[in-house]
Amino acid sequence: MGISVNGVDIDDVAVEQELPHHQGADNPLKEAVHELVLRTLLLQQAETLGITGGDDDARIEALLALQVKVPKADEAACTTWYRNNAQRYTSGDMVEARHILFQVTPGAPLELLRATGEAVLEELQAHPERFDELATQYSNCSSGKVGGSLGQLSRGQCVPEFEQLVFRLREGELAGRLLETRFGLHIVQVLRRVEGRLLPFEAVKSEIAAYLDRQSSQRATHQYLHILVGQAQIEGLSMEGADSPLVQ
Repeated sequence: MGISVNGVDIDDVAVEQELPHHQGADNPLKEAVHELVLRTLLLQQAETLGITGGDDDARIEALLALQVKVPKADEAACTTWYRNNAQRYTSGDMVEARHILFQVTPGAPLELLRATGEAVLEELQAHPERFDELATQYSNCSSGKVGGSLGQLSRGQCVPEFEQLVFRLREGELAGRLLETRFGLHIVQVLRRVEGRLLPFEAVKSEIAAYLDRQSSQRATHQYLHILVGQAQIEGLSMEGADSPLVQ
């Protein structure tokens, strides 16, 4: 492929061997090449600093431990995170909800579905008592047969965007806009809420500290990789950034 890192070539064989590890990426070839470039930079830096023991992964781990300093999350940081993200640590939250799904299909373009959905939503805003009737008539979900009822939902049961909406709505509230998910467009109403119990800070403090430490480590490693990329002579490839599974 004609790619070199500080004069060291990355050949097609290496790319082919790396490629299977990135099949889930949007662009597997690009991700594989970027990963090889970053690993090469890190191993070159390890050699420069005299880190020679163990296999490649061990040398990279030793290099990052030496070069990337990550401050530990203190209690104040953990408390702030806990206060600002209380919903993550609330146990037992439930809602009873119903919806009308307008599913996107090749025969039903998004523009047409959106127009239909907005018309049905407008009708429900004027006549909320028609929800069961209109769910039966329009919904592409099997729940349409029971008036759109989804029953009781707890956190983690729905796709994230649906969950965020239903747990934000008040009891009895009909969402004022269509919700778009990978399933299509939804009209959503929450019928009942069961508030959960916020877990005590002491019970989740260690979990929060570990999470914040991981985030801090990823940011610091990401910055270090950017520095190495900026200092390197890389030919045959434009490195827009240093995103890599190495920092996940």
